[in-house]
Amino acid sequence: MANERRGKKKRPAVGVELEPRFLTLDEVAVYLNVRPAQVYALVRRGELPAVKVGGRGVWRVERAALEEYVEELKRRTREWAETHPLGRRKG
Repeated sequence: MANERRGKKKRPAVGVELEPRFLTLDEVAVYLNVRPAQVYALVRRGELPAVKVGGRGVWRVERAALEEYVEELKRRTREWAETHPLGRRKG
């Protein structure tokens, strides 16, 4: 209560987990099950939106942007599968 009287914000209760808004490239690599170098290449090519944070310019990917990227990959894969029948042979 002393913190509330001084105008300080109340901290989340111990044990409450918050989803981070931004992920590191290593975290994105784990999520996509690829190497961090592959994620870095996606970011550098502009395929996966990311931001540089801080003086050293470390890359961060917004969780929502990652989800949108995955949905786009699913759409492209579905489109490819529909136009390139796998295993079908003419004749």
